[in-house]
Amino acid sequence: MIKKFLNPGSYPAKASLGLFVLRVTTSALMLTHGWPKFQRLLAGNMRFGDPIGLGSELSFVLVVTAEFLCSILLILGLFSRLASIPPAIAMLVAFSVTHADDPFGTQEKPILYFMIYIVLFITGPGKYSLDKKLYN
Repeated sequence: MIKKFLNPGSYPAKASLGLFVLRVTTSALMLTHGWPKFQRLLAGNMRFGDPIGLGSELSFVLVVTAEFLCSILLILGLFSRLASIPPAIAMLVAFSVTHADDPFGTQEKPILYFMIYIVLFITGPGKYSLDKKLYN
């Protein structure tokens, strides 16, 4: 079962390079959101919204996991398909709940992130990833 999620896909070199660039740049950009939250978590500042009723502390830990930990995993190309799920869910909540009443310009960024994470889940990371090394 886990081998299925490690499958990096079998793409030509150019397509794998495109997936690498997409995966790394998207995750590096998401880290700019996750890093400050991770620092707040370490400092014990767990103040955060509760958009889906899980409690503010649990919501905060889940968002830190999605934006920080999963971004690092995606940059490495490690467990990429699984690592794309939490940030996709976080971005789905961001645009459909947190920013539901905001103008489209505010919703646009989480929608774009959401779609990229869905694409990475479907395609896998490509051959330029640690998943490729583990899959073989």
